[in-house]
Amino acid sequence: VLPHFRFSGHSMEKENHTLIMEFIFQGFSSFHEHRLTLFAVFLVLYAFTLAGNVIIVTIIRTDRHLHTPMYFFLSMLSTSETVYTLVILPKMLSSLVGMNQSISRAGCATQMFFFVTFGITNCFLLTAMGYDRYVAICNPLRYSVIMNKRECIQLVGGACSIGLVVATTQVTSVFRLPFCATKVAHFFCDIRPVMKLSCIDTTINEILTVIISVLVLVVPMGLVFISYVLIISSILKIASAEGRKKAFATCASHLTVVTVHYGCASIAYLKPKSENTRDQDQLISVTYTVITPLLNPVVYTLRNKEVKDALLRAMGRNPS
Repeated sequence: VLPHFRFSGHSMEKENHTLIMEFIFQGFSSFHEHRLTLFAVFLVLYAFTLAGNVIIVTIIRTDRHLHTPMYFFLSMLSTSETVYTLVILPKMLSSLVGMNQSISRAGCATQMFFFVTFGITNCFLLTAMGYDRYVAICNPLRYSVIMNKRECIQLVGGACSIGLVVATTQVTSVFRLPFCATKVAHFFCDIRPVMKLSCIDTTINEILTVIISVLVLVVPMGLVFISYVLIISSILKIASAEGRKKAFATCASHLTVVTVHYGCASIAYLKPKSENTRDQDQLISVTYTVITPLLNPVVYTLRNKEVKDALLRAMGRNPS
């Protein structure tokens, strides 16, 4: 086989570059002897994530006590998290057991598109949930007027639209690059590992990725931070200790999920590109692709009395 010329259906010549038609994942290659253990652990976590998010969406849809803006946003977040994991984890699990470690160029672009779309949608849904908590605590008398059904749908639509626009921009810019290598040093088609396979300098693409990362992470984080500064200042003005405790409790679940979600995403996308080793990058990626989606149903079912009561009602038991 001539260098850069393979006619087995994997690649073909185009304008002095090889048009790569297939990529091979090399995720967890340094943990080869632990692949079956990793497979078992991730499979269990994936099953819990799917079950947890499906239960949350079902409970919110069927229990009239949860037909409020806060739980509407939570059901949208759970739906988005479910699709987000479906895009990455089945392929990762099959790669771990050596079934199929390759992915077509079109499949890679599709995976990246949906990963970016739902990842960014989640960021802005968490921001919308922060705004909802701000209105509920800082402006309770006008809450039902401000957070009406139309407003909630517009906030969710805005989050999805931003995700779609950014994903289209990123995927188009990455897959216009000529690729000279096929081995992706990751377990899914993330932006930077795929860009590293390019034959040409990717500085412009790197700058675009950093700008987008700042806009979709720092801006929502800033808005959530402002919301919580205002929320905490309002809570501290509440006279009764019981009232303060109840107000803090309504924010605790959201604040926990926000901290982990934005924290992991910031470490992954706002750090200098050469700061971490490949294994460290993959460990961070596991956190926001496997752990964070599981955290959502766990935190909201264990820490939230209204959801726990709804689950008891669904099982035919009276909440205490």
